[in-house]
Amino acid sequence: MKKLTCLTFVAMMAFPAFAQKEVVATVNGRSISKKQFEDYHLQNLKYVGQRQITKQVSLQDLVNRELGIQKAKKTGLDKDPAVIAKQEDILFHAQISKDLENEFKKISVSDDEVKKYYDDNKEYRTAHILYRLRVEPTPDEVKSAFEQSMAIYAQLQKSPDDFSKLANKFSQTSAAPVGGDLGFQPPTRLAPEYYEAIKGQKSGFVSKPVRTQMGYHIIKVLGVKSYDQIDKNLYKKIIYDRKRDALIENYFKGLSKGADIKINL
Repeated sequence: MKKLTCLTFVAMMAFPAFAQKEVVATVNGRSISKKQFEDYHLQNLKYVGQRQITKQVSLQDLVNRELGIQKAKKTGLDKDPAVIAKQEDILFHAQISKDLENEFKKISVSDDEVKKYYDDNKEYRTAHILYRLRVEPTPDEVKSAFEQSMAIYAQLQKSPDDFSKLANKFSQTSAAPVGGDLGFQPPTRLAPEYYEAIKGQKSGFVSKPVRTQMGYHIIKVLGVKSYDQIDKNLYKKIIYDRKRDALIENYFKGLSKGADIKINL
């Protein structure tokens, strides 16, 4: 291994010799501890990549990391607003995890809960014809997209079997070449307005134009899964997430009670 001018190894010979020390390396006076090194090396071994992971490779990673951090602080990068925002995001999530970790571990989801949820929230296979809108469209853009979608809807009322052909011709989406077919999607992967427009409907149903944040959709139901056909683990995850989100919402309600909050919007 080449000698690094900024790196002083506690022991310079065989790796096992310095691995026994509490400090395995120093970088410009800052220590890399044996525990820090061993924890990192263990994590490194869990990932398969192009590099052969040895102890020397893991240590060099830590040395490089320390060099990068030291340079960032020297150049004032830790004061950069974008970096501070990322640090605050980490703190935000870390605090939630710290305070609610035990509550999250208590969450359980039964098969009965999955069945009840699915009875109310079926999984549909749909196709759509989409007229896109910008994030902040002008009134004229909204009017134009709506009128175009209503014109297509009028055609479909007369010739519902033309849906695939019209989707291929007019839909502004990557699914257009396959007739707008999105396949089966659980409700959590569809915009709320999109899902509400098809909820409870049977195969063959065609919706009136529905506006979501993406634009105006005309939606056709192509199929509905039975309970026995669904991925139950996926739905357990959906219910787990709902319970977790409820805990987080209540957590912040509690924090809000003791906070001085002024909203001027």
